[in-house]
Amino acid sequence: MELLDILVFGLAAVLLCLWWRYSPSPVSATAHRPERRLPPGPPGWPLVGNLLQVILQNRPFIYVVRDLRARYGPIFTMKMGQRTLVIVTSSQLIHEALVQRGPLFATRPPDSPTRLVFSVGKCAINSAEYGPLWRTLRRNFVTELINPVRIRQCAWIRKWAIEDHFKRLESEGLEKGYVEVMSNCRLTVCSILICLCFGAKISAEKIKHIEGVLKEVMMMTTPKLPDFLPVLTPLFRLQLKAARELRRRQMECLVPLIRERKAFVEGGGGGGASRNGGSGNEPGFEMLSPLGAAYVDSLLGLEPAGRELGDEELVTLCSEVISAGTDTSATAVEWALLHLVQDQGMQQKVYDEIVQHVGKDGLVDENDVEKMTYLGAVVKETLRRHPPSHFLLSHAPTEETELGGYVIPARATVEFYTAWVTQDPDLWADPDDFRPGRFLDGDGIGVDVTGTKGVRMVPFGAGRRICPAMTLGMLHVNLLLARMVHAYRWIPVPNDPPNPTETFAFTVVMKNPLKAIMLPRQEKSGLGGTKE
Repeated sequence: MELLDILVFGLAAVLLCLWWRYSPSPVSATAHRPERRLPPGPPGWPLVGNLLQVILQNRPFIYVVRDLRARYGPIFTMKMGQRTLVIVTSSQLIHEALVQRGPLFATRPPDSPTRLVFSVGKCAINSAEYGPLWRTLRRNFVTELINPVRIRQCAWIRKWAIEDHFKRLESEGLEKGYVEVMSNCRLTVCSILICLCFGAKISAEKIKHIEGVLKEVMMMTTPKLPDFLPVLTPLFRLQLKAARELRRRQMECLVPLIRERKAFVEGGGGGGASRNGGSGNEPGFEMLSPLGAAYVDSLLGLEPAGRELGDEELVTLCSEVISAGTDTSATAVEWALLHLVQDQGMQQKVYDEIVQHVGKDGLVDENDVEKMTYLGAVVKETLRRHPPSHFLLSHAPTEETELGGYVIPARATVEFYTAWVTQDPDLWADPDDFRPGRFLDGDGIGVDVTGTKGVRMVPFGAGRRICPAMTLGMLHVNLLLARMVHAYRWIPVPNDPPNPTETFAFTVVMKNPLKAIMLPRQEKSGLGGTKE
């Protein structure tokens, strides 16, 4: 939180508390009417609840939650300003809420004015309230972008992007003597997703620009004070102004790509459309996907509210796909490679399995990775030990209900602390250890990552709001990791060992991005360093 935010909030809190001094007795997070017994929680200040306490602790929110869990149990309440937060941490309660009673907990809480700038009134799969709009958008996404036929049809995109990935690794390895894993993986996954959305290859420079702007958007939409105290929104006009300016830049990035593709579609895939752009107006834009194969094609004919989607909605929906898929996939590859760098024996087992399926000189394809059980175990253990986020996206019940014997008010913000489940010693033996073998002959056998059969790890969420692109994301992680290990042996940079300390950058990432030296496996590769 910015210092100015804290000062403004502090002044406002003092004024509100002085005003409240003459009101009836102060309230706390646990002082509710007997007939509305919320989960227990820490007592709070008048009006601001526990918000000021969290700010004054000056540490990541996740550590506050862990302490409160130890004190209040698997479900507890925090009064954060004008919002009631219910934190759910147990496997059984998460499964009950999201799977057994999925529709009841499937909507989203109200958005702040800043978030609404980017979601255009919640016109996105992730943010839409549970109802007709959400069903239409999600059904279209599943049908048009991630069905098995479409995934196979777009295999050329992954082949092209990964070839470029290795070219960048070669160049960076020769220049520096090592490579930065996360930045390269982000660019590669972002390239794939941009091409899936717009059906075109665009220049690396433009991809980097789009990636940077969308990263700013994600960070701009992380929780801010007005989210919890809407009454203070007028005091944060500069914040809202900055959001609108960022939105303008986001539109400038993506609207030209949408219009080029629209011209391509209206031209019947030819005619007035150019191979170097739907209308030939956008430089560095090579249209390659056939009609109907790009995500935006399906959106152009969609009328979820009785009208065609405008540029604002199209930008929001495409940004959602690019942002969500880029961060989660690239982060998973970096964490997995960290453990392979630290444990060369484990890396050798992955390499041996790849060679067993494709040989030393073969090329790993998308069908191959489905058969690689040890590779799959490494990826699953990565997602267990380093889930993309400590919490799922916020949920809200559609009506007042009960959970764990407590009342959950309608529209309360319900946060599912799923990272705790992956660290629970009652569910996992030695949960802090990184052991892929647990998914082959240990306590991870038969684990359902969708949470349908029980919640032990749900890196993509569970129930009605489970990530619809889970299969595509897993494909990107497995394929990219397999290709990287097959081509190179990865070792630490001398005097600069990897540091597994976590930090939050929308997803949970390494505080110090992973740097590694690549040793080519084969003479013919000639990439990234000295031959092994």
